[in-house]
Amino acid sequence: MPNIKSAIKRVTTSQKASDANISQKNDMRTAVKNAKTAIQNNADNKQELVTLAVKKIDKAAKNNLIHANKAGRLKSQVMRSN
Repeated sequence: MPNIKSAIKRVTTSQKASDANISQKNDMRTAVKNAKTAIQNNADNKQELVTLAVKKIDKAAKNNLIHANKAGRLKSQVMRSN
């Protein structure tokens, strides 16, 4: 643990940011998984889930949580299976 006050603050803020990033990335992964399973099971709300997954993928790419190419690849996979 750091001794300097600004370093202590830096640890707490970086931990909060890390937690927020992990949470957003997990939400994106869950949305993609839900969309893919809905498409496989031919669910009624599959179009809504695909739209939500694409939205979460775009947001994660915008915040640099995933690479832009990975975002495009994931969106293509979700759309293609639709």
